[in-house]
Amino acid sequence: MTTKSARRRARELALQGMYQWLLSRSDAGEIDAHLRASPGFEKADKTHLDALLHSAIREASDLSAQLQPYLDRPVAELSPVEHAVLLIGAVELRHHLDIPYKVVINEAVELAKTFGGADGFRYVNGVLDKFAAQARAPEVEAARNAPPRARSAN
Repeated sequence: MTTKSARRRARELALQGMYQWLLSRSDAGEIDAHLRASPGFEKADKTHLDALLHSAIREASDLSAQLQPYLDRPVAELSPVEHAVLLIGAVELRHHLDIPYKVVINEAVELAKTFGGADGFRYVNGVLDKFAAQARAPEVEAARNAPPRARSAN
């Protein structure tokens, strides 16, 4: 049995917090306190969780607007899980340049597979792939132009 990384657990908790925020617009502090009482919290990368959750809540409107050109429907029509995953992925793509964009997208896809609808992960993958091309243009361009051998090593 594989154990989840501390960052994956942080992303899962951030997703739960964003889901709660999207549905209730509760205070970020209340959501944070609730997450800290969750089973498995001690296994999470708390610094990464705080960065993801609080940035996603603080920047939700701006990030949703930046994601909108890559969506096939208004943000308001997204499922709360897909919306939360997209916001978390957008935060990581924008602010966590130490994490390769392919890793960010893969982690978002895994969250969508675990918590979202049947094909939600495909949607998340497509949207974040397009968003990454804009948010991390040099990194994405370099990966796309890399020789095949270098591409398969990633």
